[in-house]
Amino acid sequence: MLALAGCGSGPAEIDAPDLSAADARACEQLVDDLPSTVSGEESHEVTGDTAYGAAWGDPAIVLTCGVDEPTDFTDTSTCVQADDVGWFVPDAVLLADDDSLDITMTAVGYRPRVQVFLPGDYRPEGFAAAASEIGEVVSRDLEEVEPCK
Repeated sequence: MLALAGCGSGPAEIDAPDLSAADARACEQLVDDLPSTVSGEESHEVTGDTAYGAAWGDPAIVLTCGVDEPTDFTDTSTCVQADDVGWFVPDAVLLADDDSLDITMTAVGYRPRVQVFLPGDYRPEGFAAAASEIGEVVSRDLEEVEPCK
């Protein structure tokens, strides 16, 4: 569940599902610890569930903490590893030849789960940078419950 209103110069909309008290605290800590720049892009205004998300750049790279498991994630799904964090990216995007496609990547092995929407404008370099820069905070602040391989 990721709602985006980050296309353009307005604030990005964060829409996180209901969280347990423990997950809410973990997400708030993660958001507080996020870098001020991601993929070379400065922090961007967010609205909605602001304690559970952040954004950078225009168009906005949007992070939402506390998301559900992606519906297309399975035990055999491929994950992209960046600094010891496995990010699930749907095969339709991961295997596509089109580098202009938007990417939604989810750290499915961590609780609470973190999802990052990366506009195609930042590909291909922005994907690796975002996965690494955000992954550093994910691995430090959240509990890994099962590695995504």
